[in-house]
Amino acid sequence: MISLFLQTSKVSMQIEKKISSEISEAFKTLFDTEIPAEQIILEGTKKEFEGNFTFVVFPYLKISRLNPEATAQKIGEYILEKNTLVGSFQVVKGFLNITIKQEQWVDFLNNNYNNNYANGVNTIGRGQKVMVEYSSPNTNKPLHLGHIRNNLLGYSISNLLKANGYEVIKVNLINDRGIHICKSMTAWLKFGNKETPSSSGLKGDHLVGKYYVAFDKAYKEEIDALIAQGVEKELAEKEAPIMKEATEMLVKWEQGDPEIISLWQTMNGWVYDGFEITYKTLGVDFDHTYYESNTYKLGKEIVEEGLKKGVFYQEKDNSVWIDLTTDKLDKKLLLRSNGTSVYMTQDLGTAELKFKEFNINKSIYVVGNEQDYHFKVLFKILEKLERPYAKGLYHLSYGMVDLPSGKMKSREGTVVDADDLLEEMFETARQKSEELGKTEGMSAIEKNQLYKMLGLAALKFFILKVDPQKRMLFNPQESIDFQGDTGTFVQYTYARIQSLIRQAGKDWEKDLSKNIPLHETEVETLILLYKYNNEVLKAAQSFSPAIIAAYCIDLAKAFNRVYKEVSFLRESDINVKNCRLKLAFLTGKTIKSAMGLLGIEVPEQM
Repeated sequence: MISLFLQTSKVSMQIEKKISSEISEAFKTLFDTEIPAEQIILEGTKKEFEGNFTFVVFPYLKISRLNPEATAQKIGEYILEKNTLVGSFQVVKGFLNITIKQEQWVDFLNNNYNNNYANGVNTIGRGQKVMVEYSSPNTNKPLHLGHIRNNLLGYSISNLLKANGYEVIKVNLINDRGIHICKSMTAWLKFGNKETPSSSGLKGDHLVGKYYVAFDKAYKEEIDALIAQGVEKELAEKEAPIMKEATEMLVKWEQGDPEIISLWQTMNGWVYDGFEITYKTLGVDFDHTYYESNTYKLGKEIVEEGLKKGVFYQEKDNSVWIDLTTDKLDKKLLLRSNGTSVYMTQDLGTAELKFKEFNINKSIYVVGNEQDYHFKVLFKILEKLERPYAKGLYHLSYGMVDLPSGKMKSREGTVVDADDLLEEMFETARQKSEELGKTEGMSAIEKNQLYKMLGLAALKFFILKVDPQKRMLFNPQESIDFQGDTGTFVQYTYARIQSLIRQAGKDWEKDLSKNIPLHETEVETLILLYKYNNEVLKAAQSFSPAIIAAYCIDLAKAFNRVYKEVSFLRESDINVKNCRLKLAFLTGKTIKSAMGLLGIEVPEQM
């Protein structure tokens, strides 16, 4: 995925920068050709070969006028002689594999071991203001598993942008009006018998969702009854009494009918109370909330403007449309014949309001790929209306979440409720922790805190480790594993490191001498730590927290290999011991920072 606004250049990484400069000099000295250092691309060396970085010489053979091996050999010899960073090199066909001197990694560790990333990771986004819109629930049902993926993606993307220096405004757009809201209200009036969250013991969003399902059940029964009387299905869907009641209610709502507005405010209030509990449990928040009930009127004004400009047209029944067939899209409804607005109307108003209120540079919509077409149309309409901010709009499209049992459907009541899923994750964490004896010596309060931390990490990591563009299958039981590619495994590694540091005391926090021998697993871990800044940039550029999740797994595995191969506290050489403890300390700091970007906490003990 190509970013709309992030620069594509790498974060300046000092070791690569110095090597690239030396290779640039090599071309000038050996082959009398100037190649800017910025154009010299270094890659990570493949694991099956010796080396830390690789320079591919194939594109430069016309310059060297030598075969690949000879070209790589000459460049390798030159930088080995000139560059104090390079310890050795290896030529494999047209690949120059470069090994950095161990003292450079010790120097990196000395300079960075106490980095807590308090001021972010990179600065590339300074001076840019970005709005990230996520969650965007309807007030006719509780949050479900699909909303969880949306919230986790939006929150993590916001963290990634902040870590790269951007000023980020997290917003929630509440879909608090429309025919779907009127369906729940109609059903409550018909079947609710004045039921409230207090009288029923249900969370407010669950109670309202109950009546959304009740509406669909009654609607289907009425359609079937009409069809049995000989009415065509399409007409039956329009003439079903309960649907006509909901449609009439929507018209009254837009006309400001006091009774309808009062009921709407009451039932939405129940839902907001329920949402707030779920958001708090999930660990996501917002800087600002928009309500479609406040933006649709501005959208109507924009529609009127578009009519005057000739961008839109009006049908005989007074409905308003735009014809985008010449743009390889379809005709799109903007106002119904009865004057009520549609999603597109209010999205036009919201887009306008965002840029007026916050003067943002870019606006990111975190919305599932089922709405890809909607956003193509929205952005095209704003472009045709000549809005200056139209080029700053971006739809972060993500795949749906399935369960082993199949696709979820809200109106049929077959969704996985977010609250129920969170409770299931906490219970699963409790069972697995107790089975493995991970909670010995902990108080009941500490245990419950740990179960929630583990359960949330398992859920978040399992979802965020999948590239956003991919559809995913969620299985709660697979997400909690102390040994697999899970958030729990990364948390366990962090807790192991903290235990190690506590046992070590403070004597190890001294400058290291550069001639400390490093085990190959230590070098592997140091290279990963060195690459962290660039991984954070890549994740933000591609809007993919999955890159950070993969990095966390790689770093945790690398450290556990170190832990298995060498001794920390029993090492007799004090310099080697201190070096290993600093390596552990920086690894812990980096894991905490990376997991924080995913919205995941790490425990000090497990």
